[in-house]
Amino acid sequence: MGRGRVELKRIENKINRQVTFSKRRNGLLKKAYELSVLCDAEVGLIVFSTRGKLYEFASAGMSKTLERYQRCSFTPHENSIERETQSWYQEVTKLKAKYESLQRTQRYLLGEDLGPLSVKELQNLEKQLEVALAQARQRKTQLMIEQMEDLRKKTAVMPLHERHLGDLNKELKVKLEAEGHNLKVNQNMWSSNAAAGSSNFSLHSSQTNPMDCTPEPVLQIGYQQYLPAEGPSIPKTVAGETNFIQGWFL
Repeated sequence: MGRGRVELKRIENKINRQVTFSKRRNGLLKKAYELSVLCDAEVGLIVFSTRGKLYEFASAGMSKTLERYQRCSFTPHENSIERETQSWYQEVTKLKAKYESLQRTQRYLLGEDLGPLSVKELQNLEKQLEVALAQARQRKTQLMIEQMEDLRKKTAVMPLHERHLGDLNKELKVKLEAEGHNLKVNQNMWSSNAAAGSSNFSLHSSQTNPMDCTPEPVLQIGYQQYLPAEGPSIPKTVAGETNFIQGWFL
């Protein structure tokens, strides 16, 4: 039967931990030596125990191996920083040149600084302007078509509302015409009444002298002193002439 797989965790028993450390340390040193001999590799191994004891192996000398390790660890890092800085500098130079080229192109499109350009360059610039103008017109036409489509959809959504507004408009128009007709009729009636009133007034006022009218009988209430008349014994009343009522006599 083979050995079972050992679980990798800290060994709590000190004696067992020390025994395991000694066995595996010796095996690790042996493997490092075999690797250096079989593969002609430069191997350096450093091990510190829990008590601080040092165990090491170096196929070419520990100092030489550490110096080589330092050269390989730190120098490439510095070189990589320098290479990265150089790369960023080149990138900035490219972006600066591209920015200047775009500025020149913008001035050419605006019609500025065209003196140094040749005929061929001017022809290319003209073609670019024509292409840009065609694209701008195409975009404008597309936007106008989209706006017309939106308006058509809105009109299709609210036909009933528009018809309702049209009916209300017609009703208001009819009412206004009726009110105007009634107002015109009333004005005609007022004009005719005013004309009739003026004619009646002229008929009643045809008398030239208001003092020429026949006086009406006057009724006087009271007693009238009786005066015996000369002549016949029958008194003569003047009631028919003056409308005075004779008094009662005792």
